[in-house]
This record gives sequence, C-alpha cells and structure tokens, in this order.
Amino acid sequence: MIELFARFWRTRRGRWQWYVLWLFHAKFVLGVSGVILDDRDHVLLLRHRYWKSGSWGLPGGYAIRGERLEETLAREVREETGYTIQTLALLRIVSGYRLRLEASFLARIQGGEPRLDPHEVLEARFFPPDALPTGLLASHRELVALALARPPDSAPIMTQPVRRPLPSKRPAV
Repeated sequence: MIELFARFWRTRRGRWQWYVLWLFHAKFVLGVSGVILDDRDHVLLLRHRYWKSGSWGLPGGYAIRGERLEETLAREVREETGYTIQTLALLRIVSGYRLRLEASFLARIQGGEPRLDPHEVLEARFFPPDALPTGLLASHRELVALALARPPDSAPIMTQPVRRPLPSKRPAV
C-alpha cells in the first residue's frame, strides 16, 4: 500500500503536491522583529499601543503571503516609524509555539523621516545600549544583547528570493 501511494505521489509533482501538503500540515503566522541601530549604534525602541502599559520593545510585525522575512521587517519599520532600513543579519529564530514562528534580525537605519503610525505606535526613541529603558521586554533585551555581541566583521545574511514558477509537468529523467 505504501509503495502504491509513493508511486502515485511521484506522478503528482509540483502544484498538486503543494496543495496536499498545505491541506494536511499546520499553518503558522510568521513574526519578525529587529534590533535596529542608528549611525551611533543606538537601538530603536517603540512604545506600542497594543502592548502592556509602560513597556518598550523592538519594531516588528507579521509577514504577509509571498513576502520574504527581511521585506516584512523593512515594511513594518517603514509603516510604524517612517524609517527605511538595511537588514544585516539573522539573529535568531524561535519555534515551538503552537501557531507562530518568530525571526529576529539586526538592521541599520538607511534613511526616511520619523513619522509614527498613530494607530499602533505611541512613541519611538533611540536608546544607547547601556541605557535601555526598564520597561523593555525581557526577550527583546536578550535580542539587543545578542546583536551587540555579534562581531562587527560577521558575514551579512545572504538570501535569494524564491520567485520561480512551479514546474507544469514532471521533468524528464
């Protein structure tokens, strides 16, 4: 029976295999956050409308379909603060949540003008690494420490977007 299923599966390459996999596997929300540094290596932190009162945290948000995670972070930072960024490195991926996967990046401000999204952000400020606010979320404090401990000559992330069409038929062997 297994051999029969395997033979059938191999004849259905491409789009149909993806549909079946999508149907029978868990769906996840992909969250991103970023340790964003300015030209003085100060860290951008936000007071977010939907977080606990008095807390500070890193910019971030959730990926939309077809978006690379680096693009998600750039979009979220631009929407929340008006800044444009250059993503430098992947810092950490956290899994094990029931429906969420989180990726955190190191990035640097490239430009833009400060313009807060009044629907989400109450305040945005750059803090020196040795003077982070007491209300900074513990997990975000860990990410800042991880980013600052990274050697300055570390290799940048190298990602290539997957933007190729699915094969329409099985390639010849």
